Amino acid sequence: MKHLLTPWVVLVSLLISTAPSAVAAPVSKPNFIVIFCDDMGYADIGPFGAKGYQTPNLNRMAAEGMIFTDFHVGRAVCSPSRSAIMTGSYPKRVSVNGNFSPKSRTGLNPDEVTIAEVLKQQNYATACFGKWHLGHQPEFLPTNQGFDEFYGLPYSHDMWNHHPENGTRYHFPELPLYEGTTVINPALTPEDQSAHTRKLTERTVQFIEQNKRQPFFIYLPHPLPHVPLFMGPDFEGKTERGAYGDVVEELDWSVGRILDTLDANGLRENTLVIFTSDNGPWLRYGDHGGSAGPLREGKGTHFEGGFRVPCIVSWPGTIAPGTVNSQFAATLDLLPTFAALAEAPLPPNRIIDGQDIRSLLLGEETKDYERTFFYYQGPNLNAVRQGKWKLILPSSYTVWEKGHDGIPGAQQTQHQIELSLYNLDTDVGETTNVADQHPLIVDEIQALADAARLDLGDGQTVGANVRPLGGI
Repeated sequence: MKHLLTPWVVLVSLLISTAPSAVAAPVSKPNFIVIFCDDMGYADIGPFGAKGYQTPNLNRMAAEGMIFTDFHVGRAVCSPSRSAIMTGSYPKRVSVNGNFSPKSRTGLNPDEVTIAEVLKQQNYATACFGKWHLGHQPEFLPTNQGFDEFYGLPYSHDMWNHHPENGTRYHFPELPLYEGTTVINPALTPEDQSAHTRKLTERTVQFIEQNKRQPFFIYLPHPLPHVPLFMGPDFEGKTERGAYGDVVEELDWSVGRILDTLDANGLRENTLVIFTSDNGPWLRYGDHGGSAGPLREGKGTHFEGGFRVPCIVSWPGTIAPGTVNSQFAATLDLLPTFAALAEAPLPPNRIIDGQDIRSLLLGEETKDYERTFFYYQGPNLNAVRQGKWKLILPSSYTVWEKGHDGIPGAQQTQHQIELSLYNLDTDVGETTNVADQHPLIVDEIQALADAARLDLGDGQTVGANVRPLGGI
């Protein structure tokens, strides 16, 4: 899929094309760090074509590792996407069909087995620093889901009366900050929010230094660049792109600080670091939202702009530097892949939808590699991916006008879409419906959709292999 590669990536690939495809993995169990941004679009960092600001540390991470150009999330909104990365299962399978709010009494079922719980079997130290958004009742918080430490927010930071769109409209309470299951600041101010990236980075650095003699897993779900935008004073007003660029440059600084800490402690070659996003850009916010680049639409839709996100993976000495991988992969794959690398057993008696993608990371041959993937928005099955083909089922979606300066566009247009087939190898922007030219492929993928409806459900229909939500 060469049309997706930026000149910067092509240059890096050419400069280090003589590097070996892979080298031997380290003897001790690897550490894992997942840096999970919020609402960052496909084209919002340097290796994927960002403009108007610089991401030198992410450029460095890509040059030393691998970028995935076809990397997907479990769903194109916050809570469901987070349930997928934690459980390795489709959000629909674990009954997380929408976002949890400050009024929610439900959350990710404590009976689910998270990445943290899988790795605890092998005595990993585990931490979550940032936005959780899988239920804020005590039984659903990270320290009751396999994490030794939690510092951060229980849900999105726009669920807050100081956000310009809210106030009397949603009647949200004050936004709390948690340490474990204890609220340590019941009412965050804008100044507090401006310090988020720095403080989350400091906690990550501290955890690395405290646990450098044992394997560890750090999940760093940044609240940003989800609106409202906040940045530290050292980054405010620094970029041509405005507030959004300022925020991304601070996130890039955070990545650099973490990589430098790993280097300083001799841990870089034994640590797998992944940088990605929970879904595509929130286009409704205009200049306060990101960019999906060549992809269609963004957050909240079943098009590639909602589900396909930037992804960089770095593991010096194991992953060949400067690698560009165009194979399909997803956040659902992290749990089974980490389990395999840590030699930890997968949770029994349940379906895990993700796959072990060690072969992709190690640059091994993947002949006939083809994935089936189901695009759900809410309870509805909207599309099915099979290899290079994506079949969009008859459905509707909303397009909002773009806002400015943090105020979202108010006007919306409903679009109806007919049954459509796209060849993502040649048409990543999903512009040309080729269903009439490939009726047999349409029929084949329709059969996959029918099977998914039995397995996962569709609309108000409950699938045969769906696990319950917590708190029901």
